[in-house]
Amino acid sequence: MSLRTQYDAWYDKYYELNPSFDDTSTPWYQWVAQTIGDVQGLRTLEVACGRGGFVRRLAQRASFACGMDFSFEAVSIGKQRWRDKDSKSPANFAQGDAHALPFPDASFDLVVSCETLEHLPDPLKGVQELYRVIRPGGTLYLTTPNYFNFMGLYELYAKFRHPGRVPDQPFDRIQFFFQTRSLLKKAGWKIVQTDGTVHQFPFVPGRNPVRVHLFEATPTLRKLFSIFALTYCLVARKEES
Repeated sequence: MSLRTQYDAWYDKYYELNPSFDDTSTPWYQWVAQTIGDVQGLRTLEVACGRGGFVRRLAQRASFACGMDFSFEAVSIGKQRWRDKDSKSPANFAQGDAHALPFPDASFDLVVSCETLEHLPDPLKGVQELYRVIRPGGTLYLTTPNYFNFMGLYELYAKFRHPGRVPDQPFDRIQFFFQTRSLLKKAGWKIVQTDGTVHQFPFVPGRNPVRVHLFEATPTLRKLFSIFALTYCLVARKEES
Protein backbone atom coordinates (compact mmCIF):
# COMPACT_ATOMS: atom_id res chain seq x y z
CA MET A 1 0.00 0.00 0.00
CA SER A 2 1.42 3.40 -1.01
CA LEU A 3 1.62 6.36 1.36
CA ARG A 4 -1.16 8.08 -0.57
CA THR A 5 -3.54 5.13 -0.28
CA GLN A 6 -2.69 4.94 3.43
CA TYR A 7 -3.80 8.56 3.76
CA ASP A 8 -6.96 7.80 1.77
CA ALA A 9 -7.79 5.08 4.31
CA TRP A 10 -6.92 7.41 7.22
CA TYR A 11 -9.25 10.18 5.98
CA ASP A 12 -12.02 7.68 5.23
CA LYS A 13 -11.73 6.26 8.75
CA TYR A 14 -11.91 9.62 10.51
CA TYR A 15 -14.66 10.94 8.23
CA GLU A 16 -16.84 7.97 9.13
CA LEU A 17 -16.16 8.55 12.82
CA ASN A 18 -17.30 12.20 12.64
CA PRO A 19 -18.71 13.30 9.25
CA SER A 20 -19.73 16.74 10.53
CA PHE A 21 -16.35 17.65 12.06
CA ASP A 22 -15.46 21.30 11.42
CA ASP A 23 -11.72 21.38 10.79
CA THR A 24 -11.65 25.19 11.10
CA SER A 25 -12.30 24.75 14.84
CA THR A 26 -8.75 23.48 15.45
CA PRO A 27 -6.30 25.83 17.25
CA TRP A 28 -4.02 26.24 14.22
CA TYR A 29 -6.83 27.29 11.91
CA GLN A 30 -8.14 29.63 14.58
CA TRP A 31 -4.69 31.23 14.76
CA VAL A 32 -4.52 31.67 10.98
CA ALA A 33 -8.04 33.15 10.90
CA GLN A 34 -7.10 35.66 13.61
CA THR A 35 -3.79 36.59 11.96
CA ILE A 36 -4.42 36.56 8.23
CA GLY A 37 -6.23 39.88 7.85
CA ASP A 38 -8.08 40.95 4.71
CA VAL A 39 -7.70 38.53 1.79
CA GLN A 40 -10.26 40.06 -0.53
CA GLY A 41 -9.03 40.09 -4.11
CA LEU A 42 -6.18 37.65 -3.44
CA ARG A 43 -5.48 34.28 -5.02
CA THR A 44 -5.04 31.89 -2.09
CA LEU A 45 -3.84 28.30 -1.78
CA GLU A 46 -3.99 25.86 1.09
CA VAL A 47 -1.57 22.94 0.85
CA ALA A 48 -2.77 19.80 2.66
CA CYS A 49 -6.28 21.22 2.95
CA GLY A 50 -7.82 18.06 4.41
CA ARG A 51 -11.60 18.21 4.18
CA GLY A 52 -11.50 21.75 2.87
CA GLY A 53 -13.17 23.75 5.63
CA PHE A 54 -10.61 26.54 5.61
CA VAL A 55 -10.54 26.65 1.80
CA ARG A 56 -14.27 27.35 1.85
CA ARG A 57 -13.72 30.11 4.41
CA LEU A 58 -11.02 31.67 2.22
CA ALA A 59 -13.26 31.40 -0.85
CA GLN A 60 -15.93 33.42 0.93
CA ARG A 61 -13.41 36.23 1.49
CA ALA A 62 -10.96 36.02 -1.44
CA SER A 63 -11.22 36.35 -5.19
CA PHE A 64 -10.16 32.72 -5.67
CA ALA A 65 -9.24 29.95 -3.25
CA CYS A 66 -7.65 26.62 -4.09
CA GLY A 67 -7.15 23.64 -1.81
CA MET A 68 -4.77 20.78 -2.51
CA ASP A 69 -4.27 17.53 -0.64
CA PHE A 70 -2.25 14.36 -1.12
CA SER A 71 -5.31 12.23 -0.43
CA PHE A 72 -7.94 11.65 -3.13
CA GLU A 73 -10.41 10.89 -0.32
CA ALA A 74 -9.81 14.26 1.38
CA VAL A 75 -10.20 16.12 -1.93
CA SER A 76 -13.43 14.24 -2.68
CA ILE A 77 -14.87 15.17 0.72
CA GLY A 78 -13.76 18.78 0.28
CA LYS A 79 -15.39 19.06 -3.14
CA GLN A 80 -18.63 17.53 -1.91
CA ARG A 81 -18.84 19.84 1.10
CA TRP A 82 -18.15 22.84 -1.14
CA ARG A 83 -20.93 21.79 -3.54
CA ASP A 84 -23.33 21.26 -0.64
CA LYS A 85 -22.59 24.49 1.25
CA ASP A 86 -20.59 27.07 -0.72
CA SER A 87 -20.81 26.26 -4.41
CA LYS A 88 -21.29 29.94 -5.34
CA SER A 89 -17.91 30.89 -3.87
CA PRO A 90 -14.84 30.78 -6.18
CA ALA A 91 -13.06 27.65 -4.92
CA ASN A 92 -11.23 24.77 -6.50
CA PHE A 93 -9.81 21.50 -5.15
CA ALA A 94 -6.95 19.45 -6.55
CA GLN A 95 -5.10 16.29 -5.62
CA GLY A 96 -1.33 16.63 -5.60
CA ASP A 97 1.98 16.07 -3.86
CA ALA A 98 3.43 18.85 -1.69
CA HIS A 99 6.88 17.88 -3.00
CA ALA A 100 5.81 18.81 -6.56
CA LEU A 101 2.85 21.19 -6.45
CA PRO A 102 0.71 21.04 -9.63
CA PHE A 103 0.74 24.83 -10.15
CA PRO A 104 2.88 27.23 -12.21
CA ASP A 105 5.45 29.53 -10.62
CA ALA A 106 4.10 32.63 -8.81
CA SER A 107 0.47 31.50 -9.09
CA PHE A 108 -0.74 32.71 -5.68
CA ASP A 109 -0.66 35.79 -3.47
CA LEU A 110 -1.04 33.89 -0.21
CA VAL A 111 -0.41 30.30 0.90
CA VAL A 112 -1.60 28.49 4.04
CA SER A 113 -0.02 25.27 5.30
CA CYS A 114 -1.17 23.91 8.66
CA GLU A 115 0.35 20.87 10.40
CA THR A 116 1.89 19.56 7.19
CA LEU A 117 5.70 19.67 7.21
CA GLU A 118 6.00 16.92 9.80
CA HIS A 119 4.18 14.57 7.40
CA LEU A 120 6.49 15.17 4.43
CA PRO A 121 9.35 12.74 3.78
CA ASP A 122 11.33 15.71 2.36
CA PRO A 123 10.17 18.85 4.24
CA LEU A 124 12.78 21.12 2.62
CA LYS A 125 11.44 20.25 -0.83
CA GLY A 126 7.98 21.04 0.48
CA VAL A 127 8.81 24.57 1.65
CA GLN A 128 10.76 25.16 -1.58
CA GLU A 129 7.62 24.29 -3.54
CA LEU A 130 5.56 26.68 -1.40
CA TYR A 131 8.13 29.36 -2.23
CA ARG A 132 7.97 28.57 -5.95
CA VAL A 133 4.20 28.89 -6.36
CA ILE A 134 3.84 32.19 -4.49
CA ARG A 135 4.44 35.53 -6.17
CA PRO A 136 7.23 37.87 -5.02
CA GLY A 137 5.85 39.81 -2.05
CA GLY A 138 3.42 37.01 -1.24
CA THR A 139 2.84 35.68 2.28
CA LEU A 140 2.92 32.23 3.85
CA TYR A 141 1.01 31.27 7.00
CA LEU A 142 2.47 28.04 8.35
CA THR A 143 1.95 26.02 11.52
CA THR A 144 3.62 22.84 12.67
CA PRO A 145 3.71 20.76 15.85
CA ASN A 146 6.56 21.65 18.18
CA TYR A 147 8.04 19.28 20.76
CA PHE A 148 10.33 21.77 22.50
CA ASN A 149 8.11 21.60 25.58
CA PHE A 150 6.73 19.29 28.27
CA MET A 151 4.69 17.44 25.65
CA GLY A 152 7.94 16.67 23.84
CA LEU A 153 9.44 15.26 27.02
CA TYR A 154 6.32 13.20 27.51
CA GLU A 155 6.62 11.92 23.94
CA LEU A 156 10.17 10.72 24.66
CA TYR A 157 8.91 9.07 27.85
CA ALA A 158 6.10 7.35 25.91
CA LYS A 159 8.54 6.08 23.28
CA PHE A 160 10.74 4.66 26.02
CA ARG A 161 7.80 2.96 27.72
CA HIS A 162 6.18 1.77 24.47
CA PRO A 163 8.92 1.34 21.83
CA GLY A 164 6.58 -0.38 19.39
CA ARG A 165 4.02 2.42 19.35
CA VAL A 166 3.25 3.79 15.86
CA PRO A 167 1.99 7.29 14.93
CA ASP A 168 -1.71 7.86 14.35
CA GLN A 169 -1.07 9.12 10.83
CA PRO A 170 0.72 7.02 8.18
CA PHE A 171 3.83 9.23 8.28
CA ASP A 172 4.74 11.57 11.12
CA ARG A 173 7.93 13.17 12.43
CA ILE A 174 8.83 14.78 15.75
CA GLN A 175 9.93 18.31 14.93
CA PHE A 176 11.18 21.31 16.93
CA PHE A 177 10.53 25.00 16.30
CA PHE A 178 14.15 25.74 15.34
CA GLN A 179 14.05 23.02 12.67
CA THR A 180 10.97 24.62 11.12
CA ARG A 181 12.65 28.04 11.10
CA SER A 182 15.78 26.59 9.52
CA LEU A 183 13.80 24.90 6.73
CA LEU A 184 12.02 28.13 5.81
CA LYS A 185 15.24 30.14 5.73
CA LYS A 186 17.01 27.54 3.56
CA ALA A 187 14.13 27.75 1.08
CA GLY A 188 14.48 31.54 0.82
CA TRP A 189 11.62 32.69 3.02
CA LYS A 190 11.92 35.77 5.21
CA ILE A 191 10.25 35.10 8.58
CA VAL A 192 8.32 38.19 9.61
CA GLN A 193 6.29 36.93 12.58
CA THR A 194 6.32 33.98 14.99
CA ASP A 195 3.67 32.89 17.46
CA GLY A 196 2.43 29.79 19.24
CA THR A 197 -0.83 28.26 20.30
CA VAL A 198 -1.85 25.48 22.70
CA HIS A 199 0.21 25.64 25.86
CA GLN A 200 -0.47 22.48 27.82
CA PHE A 201 1.21 20.35 30.43
CA PRO A 202 1.01 16.56 30.98
CA PHE A 203 0.99 16.72 34.77
CA VAL A 204 -0.30 13.17 35.31
CA PRO A 205 0.79 10.23 33.07
CA GLY A 206 -2.24 8.57 31.49
CA ARG A 207 -4.42 11.67 31.91
CA ASN A 208 -5.23 14.36 29.38
CA PRO A 209 -2.77 17.28 29.55
CA VAL A 210 -3.92 20.50 31.20
CA ARG A 211 -4.21 23.43 28.80
CA VAL A 212 -3.37 26.90 30.13
CA HIS A 213 -5.84 29.19 28.39
CA LEU A 214 -4.32 32.33 29.91
CA PHE A 215 -1.52 32.10 27.33
CA GLU A 216 -4.02 31.90 24.47
CA ALA A 217 -5.97 34.93 25.68
CA THR A 218 -2.89 37.14 26.15
CA PRO A 219 -1.04 37.87 22.88
CA THR A 220 2.10 39.09 24.67
CA LEU A 221 2.37 35.92 26.78
CA ARG A 222 1.50 33.73 23.80
CA LYS A 223 4.31 35.24 21.72
CA LEU A 224 6.77 35.25 24.63
CA PHE A 225 6.28 31.52 25.21
CA SER A 226 5.73 30.59 21.56
CA ILE A 227 8.80 28.33 21.43
CA PHE A 228 7.18 26.16 24.12
CA ALA A 229 3.76 25.97 22.48
CA LEU A 230 2.47 22.69 21.12
CA THR A 231 1.81 24.38 17.77
CA TYR A 232 4.45 26.77 16.44
CA CYS A 233 3.14 29.41 14.04
CA LEU A 234 4.99 31.54 11.50
CA VAL A 235 4.28 34.22 8.95
CA ALA A 236 6.88 34.37 6.19
CA ARG A 237 7.26 36.42 3.03
CA LYS A 238 8.80 35.91 -0.39
CA GLU A 239 10.75 39.10 -0.91
CA GLU A 240 10.41 41.17 -4.06
CA SER A 241 13.11 40.57 -6.65
